[in-house]
Amino acid sequence: MKLSKLLEKLDYTIIQGDDSTEVSTLTSDSRKVQEGTAFVSIVGAVSDGHKFIPAVVRDGASVVVVQKGSEYETVKDDVTVVEVENTRLALALMSAAYFGYPAEKLYTIGITGTKGKTTTTYMIRNVLEACGIKTGLIGTIETIIGEESVHANNTTPESYIIHETFAKMVSAGCKAVVMEVSSQGLKLDRTAGIMFDIGVFTNLSPDHIGPNEHADFEEYKVCKAMLFKQCKVGIVNADDSHTADVIKDATCKIEKYGMTSEADIKAQDIELYHENGRIGIKFDCTGLVEMPVELEMPGKFSVYNSLCAIAVTRHFNVEKEVLLKSLLNVKVKGRIEIVKVSDRFTLMIDYAHNAMALESVLGTLKEYEPNRLVCMFGCGGNRARDRRFEMGEVSGRVADFTVITSDNPRFEEPLAIIEDIKTGISKTDGEYVIVPDRREAIKYVIKTGQPGDIVILAGKGHEDYQEIKGVKYPMDERVIIAEVLAELKSEGWMG
Repeated sequence: MKLSKLLEKLDYTIIQGDDSTEVSTLTSDSRKVQEGTAFVSIVGAVSDGHKFIPAVVRDGASVVVVQKGSEYETVKDDVTVVEVENTRLALALMSAAYFGYPAEKLYTIGITGTKGKTTTTYMIRNVLEACGIKTGLIGTIETIIGEESVHANNTTPESYIIHETFAKMVSAGCKAVVMEVSSQGLKLDRTAGIMFDIGVFTNLSPDHIGPNEHADFEEYKVCKAMLFKQCKVGIVNADDSHTADVIKDATCKIEKYGMTSEADIKAQDIELYHENGRIGIKFDCTGLVEMPVELEMPGKFSVYNSLCAIAVTRHFNVEKEVLLKSLLNVKVKGRIEIVKVSDRFTLMIDYAHNAMALESVLGTLKEYEPNRLVCMFGCGGNRARDRRFEMGEVSGRVADFTVITSDNPRFEEPLAIIEDIKTGISKTDGEYVIVPDRREAIKYVIKTGQPGDIVILAGKGHEDYQEIKGVKYPMDERVIIAEVLAELKSEGWMG
């Protein structure tokens, strides 16, 4: 491929060589350079790619792309040097060209917001797949391409990975893709150049503020708003207090969902139910789509997630029967994921691993007026101790009974972490026990479950490992639950 093809949608200056140079591969990772590679020098939070230019030239790079104003060593004459204002933007636009603009061959749906992105992406994919529309997914938990699932490292991957993934989806026969678009992904131009068919805003609350993330809440909000300058239709939460700011400069058509009069698709007559080990919510959807909806997921945030999925899939003319069945059956690994263990009480797994998330999910479950709300959780090692105090205080205050256990102790001693959690919970009147071994803690909460209880295993969610002293040991709570149930039944437990 000629360099000119990679640069066709980019403003650039040739400092040395010319744009007829042949390019074999494209990368921003110096370790992946080979003969004929175009290397894009990214200025990162930890390292500056310009420092690796001598090394990539030695390894055979035919082109280096540099950012205006950056310092780098002079390279030999037979290497083409391209200067751009922003190398992250350059990587995004060059990646799209390198893979043949695969985003233009897919119906693209991008979802941004603080909470709800993951569940909503799965809801939308479930519905579209049920309609026979093969749909890829890029998100916090995994990337799904046809029948293939790959563990995710970032909510929104680097731009090269996005376009490589899109190309694989096209090859696999996908017609659509739904992806989580993080504020960091928008800030760092990972989705630059993609014109989404639909952009979604779920909600906004203070998060990701700090070093290497966002300077303040205002910047966080501005980055979220960027999505609505690169989509054709914006579907937004009418009830969020920040929606007006997020869409004030939008260049797309706007549709709203929610529970207020401003919503084009609205939820009314919301009813919670908790019976025979089941927990969920029912409501009437009105406005642009009218039908009764039932979800086997708890909480009003599940109503918002499902309204969003309804608003998106409306653009595909999905049959109501398919939509209703898909919403009822949706399950997201580690996100208020209900695991059936008994008709007497309800057990679920959730990724809540900080105080804000834990308080949110416990508050939601408290609305179901359980006999007892039982929370089992631990905290990660080599992380801020304040998180442990805060989570202990939240569980002691909101839950009726807490089981303190281990999470990912990493290089710390599990009992030392547990002592910190105990410090927090001791500030409350909440009852608790300590069961350091997580497997034994799971067995304990199942064995002692009472009629009408809601039991939540918090912190691990979709993770299927436990990290101890630098080693990740297999530990999937769903597997443990199955093993524990078999043990308990052999011991005469009746469920």
